[in-house]
Amino acid sequence: MSRRRTSESLDEVAESVLVASRALIAIAARSMPDGDDVTLSQYRALVVLASRGAITVGYLSELLDVHPSTATRLVDRLEAKGFATRSTAADRREVVVELAAPAVQLLGAVTADRRRQIRQIVERLPPDAVDDLLRSFRAFSDAAGEVPDSQWAVLLDAPAEPPSPESP
Repeated sequence: MSRRRTSESLDEVAESVLVASRALIAIAARSMPDGDDVTLSQYRALVVLASRGAITVGYLSELLDVHPSTATRLVDRLEAKGFATRSTAADRREVVVELAAPAVQLLGAVTADRRRQIRQIVERLPPDAVDDLLRSFRAFSDAAGEVPDSQWAVLLDAPAEPPSPESP
């Protein structure tokens, strides 16, 4: 028996993910440092930089789905806080941004705290639900284009920006 996607079933899935996202947002909010170290938007930019490595501000704006001027202001603030550095690309027409050491430390601390909180919730689930959750969240993350932490460029020192169309 094949399972067909219906509008009703997709709405039910969307509702379920929405409810689960509230729990995840609560965990995300609790794991952020107190004070004005970094905003949620800035944190998202740091995650993108950690997962992709050094990239142009233009590409960062694409990945964050914000206007390039918004990405530039975001990078200005991250640089002022010591979380990012800027340099000029080889062709001197583009600005490249990358993480600074304090950002890597911040990401590590926040991620460890989130992992701990999520694990506490997952431990309360029955084993078969954990297996289903693992498969579902992997598929969801893949569909969303998220890069698993274990593959972050900041950990692998891998180039992250896709090659230009002129590259072989």
